[in-house]
Amino acid sequence: MWQYTFKRLLLTIPTLFGAALLVFFLLRLIPGDICMVRLGGTGALVDPAQIEQCRVELGLDKPVILQFFAWIGGFFVFDLGTSMWTGRPISEEIGLRFALSLQIAVMATIISILIAIPLGTISAVKQDTWIDYVVRVISIGGIAIPSFWLGIVIILGLLIVTQNWFGEPWMPPINYRPIWEDPAHNLAQTIWPALAIGYRYAAVATRMTRSTLLEVLREDYVRTARAKGLVEHLIINRHALRNALLPVITIIGIEFAFLMGGLVVTEQVFNLNGIGKLLVQSVSQNDYTMTQALVMLVVIVFVLSNFVVDLAYAWLDPRIRYR
Repeated sequence: MWQYTFKRLLLTIPTLFGAALLVFFLLRLIPGDICMVRLGGTGALVDPAQIEQCRVELGLDKPVILQFFAWIGGFFVFDLGTSMWTGRPISEEIGLRFALSLQIAVMATIISILIAIPLGTISAVKQDTWIDYVVRVISIGGIAIPSFWLGIVIILGLLIVTQNWFGEPWMPPINYRPIWEDPAHNLAQTIWPALAIGYRYAAVATRMTRSTLLEVLREDYVRTARAKGLVEHLIINRHALRNALLPVITIIGIEFAFLMGGLVVTEQVFNLNGIGKLLVQSVSQNDYTMTQALVMLVVIVFVLSNFVVDLAYAWLDPRIRYR
């Protein structure tokens, strides 16, 4: 197991380096100049001397390869650089935004798991019964309904219900506070987007759990376990479900990584200042340092998620440990 873990950990190094190369150099191909944006004009209206001074201040006058290695070197000392737009350290700009996006991603993933695995298991065990049909309708509805639209419905529902019951409409808090400072305020703001997002991704995981479990239940070793007289719930929980969860874990890992930077519209609906919103702003402002730091942050989350998924594979299926 340790050898398997070490090999998978070594594979993350070239993956991250290759991603860093692509992120850094592809961003330099995007049309636009941060100095032109900061100075607020076009080439005909801005003094070339001011543009050159701006490029010197931002370090853009140096060779690109030196800029790349300086950026990579900063990662080893947790120095993400400074924003070309605000001039503030990027670690401060990300700060609470990363904590907010990470918390919502974790909460949505937990909600997705709590919904998907039980419903998918019940749907497979009760195949072609009314329970199966209900679960399939719920999962198909989750796939068809965008999470941002469901978020709007949740907000409108909160307004209507609180208006009718308490005589005064209630809205989730706007200002973000970390959960360790004010748990009640934090959960009142984050639980609703987590529910909207979690239901959307639970629908995908439910369908995957149902289909893989149905396939596993037809395997020979399951029939053998039944022939030996094992209790049905032991067959499902200890034998069939454990093998059926392998592709489900892959879906959950990919979804978790996507949630870190792919919730721009949902963040707008709930007025959340997360990583996705900051990434869109940095791209529109040609803020190279901020954009590449955020993209690399998402890449690191994807790589670590895949690493955890690989470890989960080895835990669920001992045969993988020796490969």
